[in-house]
Amino acid sequence: MGYDIERFVGYVNEGLLCSICRDVLEDPLQAPCEHAFCTACIHGWLIHHSNCPEDRQTLDVSLLRPLYRYMKNDLNRLQLHCKNREYGCEMVCSLESIDRHERECEYSQILCSNAGCTVQIERRNLDGHLAVCEYRSRECPNGCGYTILSAEDTQHNCVAELRTELELLRSEMICRVEEAKHEMESRLDSQRRHMVQKESILQNEIEELKSQMSRMMSDVRSLMAAERQHRQELEQAELEKREL
Repeated sequence: MGYDIERFVGYVNEGLLCSICRDVLEDPLQAPCEHAFCTACIHGWLIHHSNCPEDRQTLDVSLLRPLYRYMKNDLNRLQLHCKNREYGCEMVCSLESIDRHERECEYSQILCSNAGCTVQIERRNLDGHLAVCEYRSRECPNGCGYTILSAEDTQHNCVAELRTELELLRSEMICRVEEAKHEMESRLDSQRRHMVQKESILQNEIEELKSQMSRMMSDVRSLMAAERQHRQELEQAELEKREL
């Protein structure tokens, strides 16, 4: 929807009106046939139609383009009243700067910032409301350190609040101790499995070394037997040589 034409000061050119809502263009787009629309208006129209609402020429969202620069400049220069005029704001400014003004306007109706409070009040009166709001919070004057709402003053009990906090802290500590205990047990179990696995690997390596040692001893005995046999053969050959 566009800007209500009744808010504007002076004459507004027909070309700056939305062809659908007939208000002054807001976030405008233009069709190839040069008819202009508010973005929200034309998008809503094209959900159910496939043509321009003015001349019925075929139209698709992909064909829409930004407003011509000179038209955009004319639009931005239009003067209009703040939307909070009914609440007392007398500001008149250009369409280009109206959004910035209205975001900061002292006459804007805003929601109280206190949680739980549903009162809407003018921005200029907010500080006064916050000072008396029944949902305002403050620190307990008795020194327990708790933040309490004004509406809870009569129900607030420092001892009860501190006891509740102590129980919560105790429960939290027990939970943390249990978590640390489970984590430590998990780590120990993991290390135990790792040590068992490592021990099994070392045992296998020891068995393999023993097997290799046994084969080496067998080879040594074979070599020693072969050496004795060879020595005996040499001695026999020496005897035969002497006899000859």
